[in-house]
Amino acid sequence: MPDQMFLLANLVIMVTYAAITVAIVVPVSRAGQLRSNKLATATALIFFSCSVGHGLHAFASLLAAIHGAGHPARHAVSGGWFWVSAVWDTVTAAVACFYWTLRRGYGVLLSKGAIYVDPWSRHRLDEAGARERAARDVAEAHRATLATVVEHSDDAIIGLTPDGIITAWNGGAERLFGYTTAEALGRPATVLADQPGAGEQSTTLAELRDGARSIRYEARRTRRDGTPIDISAVVTPIRNHAGTLTGISAVARDITAAKEHAERQRAVAERTQQAQRMESLGNLAGGVAHDFNNILAIIANYTDFAIEETADRPGVQADLIQARTAVERATNLTRQLLTFTRGDAIQPRNVGLGEALAEIEAMLERTIGEHIRLVVVPSATPLTVHADPGQLQQVLLNLAINARDAMPDGGTLVLEASVTDLDGDELNMQPPLPAGRYAKLEISDTGEGMPPEVAERIFEPFFTTKPRGKGTGLGLATVYGIVTEAGGSVNVYSEPGVGTTFRIYLPLVDAPVDAPAGQDRTAPPPRGDGRTVLVVEDEVALARIITRILTDNDYHAVIANNGREALAKYDEHGCDLLLTDVIMPEMSGPRLAELLTGRQPGLPVIYMSGYSNGLLGSTHVLGSDITFIEKPFTAADLLHKLAAAGARTPPA
Repeated sequence: MPDQMFLLANLVIMVTYAAITVAIVVPVSRAGQLRSNKLATATALIFFSCSVGHGLHAFASLLAAIHGAGHPARHAVSGGWFWVSAVWDTVTAAVACFYWTLRRGYGVLLSKGAIYVDPWSRHRLDEAGARERAARDVAEAHRATLATVVEHSDDAIIGLTPDGIITAWNGGAERLFGYTTAEALGRPATVLADQPGAGEQSTTLAELRDGARSIRYEARRTRRDGTPIDISAVVTPIRNHAGTLTGISAVARDITAAKEHAERQRAVAERTQQAQRMESLGNLAGGVAHDFNNILAIIANYTDFAIEETADRPGVQADLIQARTAVERATNLTRQLLTFTRGDAIQPRNVGLGEALAEIEAMLERTIGEHIRLVVVPSATPLTVHADPGQLQQVLLNLAINARDAMPDGGTLVLEASVTDLDGDELNMQPPLPAGRYAKLEISDTGEGMPPEVAERIFEPFFTTKPRGKGTGLGLATVYGIVTEAGGSVNVYSEPGVGTTFRIYLPLVDAPVDAPAGQDRTAPPPRGDGRTVLVVEDEVALARIITRILTDNDYHAVIANNGREALAKYDEHGCDLLLTDVIMPEMSGPRLAELLTGRQPGLPVIYMSGYSNGLLGSTHVLGSDITFIEKPFTAADLLHKLAAAGARTPPA
């Protein structure tokens, strides 16, 4: 009976160990880890060897039962199977040692559920597990922090596949491009660009696939609502440990405002440089005008003297009158030069458009060219506007010159004045005007015309379609500034190959036209009644003319060439009036007047200069409450000024 129980026990243990071996080997083999998972393999070998060992014991017991007790063959079988069992037990022991070694190395696998772990090994395993959990927690916290930073960054951070499909989309990308994460994921990045931009993206992706490390560029992209934005982007490849491109990281920043600011800075710098050049030109023009006006004053007054003395010789007098007319034209040109260079202050007054058209017609007939047919159509009714006469002429002249340049092969230029009623809803008015009645100036040509994209920009400063060196881009910008300053508006219509029409609208003034200064001189000037005039003029020829004018009209003239000489002459002769040039060497006219009025309070002072009163006032050389006569002046202009100033003081 004991032998049968021993046989049965070994058979049961053999089957159990064999089942455990199969339970280990089958899943490990299916996972493809039969060679790599040494610990599982060693465990299976232990159970397999034990199963075989118990099978040997069961087989030996079975042989012993068959041959019976005391049979010689039993002892032989028992002795032979003993050695077989001993050898197999040795193999089992070797496998167990191998398993134990692996178990110490694979301690992390021998956690809960292990067959046996001693306390010292358990302590080591717990420490290793704690270190692993701490490292895992730190990594998770780092990833969470990094994800938070990425999500709340103002820059758009976008993940792409190597083919340009969007796989990641942060909050900055939502704010920058307007697409939500759900709308953006899975779509191609070309949704953010127009056709040229899509081509740029394809080129960039190809460069990254070819091995480029990082690409930085600026481009224009499109928001979800269609508005364009300028971005600065950095595109970087994402590669695995083997160097294979697995994705692309793109970081984009909105630089629209920065580019606009840079463009404004550039435009301001250009305008500043242009303003500096214009200021230099204005200073030069002012100096030239001063000297030129002195010369014109000499020519004009000597011509007037000759006209008076040749009353009995009509032919000579007619020639002299032509010369006098030329002087007036030169004087007007000088004033226009000062106006153009802004050397003269703006002096608005009530101006008749009919007179302005007549003046510009006379000027254009001499300068526009014989290949241009000039047609001037004045208004049927008088039209009065409040504007600076010089600037109004500048507007008409600039537009006429542009029209001439647009008709190199000849054509027709029409200047027309009329009155019109606006309802306030007109299109293409720059700037818009409220409803009302306005004076309208139309300047039309039959020239080359302009396409719409050019017509939209013609009033921008420094924009010009003329070749380099042929235009500054300031003419029409100046026209726009003058018209808007006068409370008006400009409308332009142009058709390529047909021509261009500028319409200028100015508010009408219900008031009489102001007489130009110096022209209300119909009455003969009063005589001097022996008054002494101290004349201070550094131009000797002009001083002689002034002396002659004063002497012929019962004034006593005392001439000085500079301020120091004037002080000495005053001490010697005294004076009733002071007539002094403004700009002189050593001592200016205002300084001389200050010294003399300190000695003689109430002394009338008349300033004269080849510079305009507007220029001198804007540069604070003269105050606004002075008596001033601008060169060149006629004898009548000078005598009226002296009479008006001397009327307040009786002769000494």
